[in-house]
Amino acid sequence: MVKFPATSPARSESPVFSMSQVDRSLSEVRFLTVAEVAEVMRVSKMTVYRLVHAGDLPALRVGRSFRVDERAVHDYLGKAFIETA
Repeated sequence: MVKFPATSPARSESPVFSMSQVDRSLSEVRFLTVAEVAEVMRVSKMTVYRLVHAGDLPALRVGRSFRVDERAVHDYLGKAFIETA
């Protein structure tokens, strides 16, 4: 297990986590690909890319592709929901 130093030389006030702490929190997150997000939202992949680039849908960049937290998709859809007459 790799551990970060207790203090950071550049920012001593910033929190520093061990890899096991990070792994625990990330293991609870389910990341979706852009194609999976598009399928859930029933839109095109280009629409998902536009939402990500506009900052409306938070995403994590992995290499040249994006991953979106499943909860972020559901939060976005919840905020976008409008009730009709």
